[in-house]
Amino acid sequence: MELKPVAPTAKMPAERFTGDVYMTPIFAGTGPSRLTVALVRFTPGARTNWHSHAVGQTLHVTEGVGLVGTRDGTVFRIHAGETVVCPPDEDHWHGAAAGTFMSHLAMLEARPDGGDPTTWLEPVPEEYYRNADGHPNG
Repeated sequence: MELKPVAPTAKMPAERFTGDVYMTPIFAGTGPSRLTVALVRFTPGARTNWHSHAVGQTLHVTEGVGLVGTRDGTVFRIHAGETVVCPPDEDHWHGAAAGTFMSHLAMLEARPDGGDPTTWLEPVPEEYYRNADGHPNG
């Protein structure tokens, strides 16, 4: 058994996120485990770029209200206590609703070949986000 100290929180890069997003690493597995877990905190309206994960991703909301969207236009409004499972290689984005903070545990596996498990894509346009959040006029 091992007690891990609290890791430092880092602000996420503007190249991959819109708004202020902070991540605190919780766990990074070493063989045979490939699990990675992080607590991600989004300020109101903040969100990821479009992205996908080679082995999928599971999001468990710990606080607030958020959104998760896919390329086909599906958008889930997510609340504390709910879990979203994103399948492997599905383009998606997630973040806080416009009027609230949102935090979630992000859980994913590293690629079996050791490569980056996340493929980062373009930002989610503001108008698309507003429509997804149910506020088409801002």
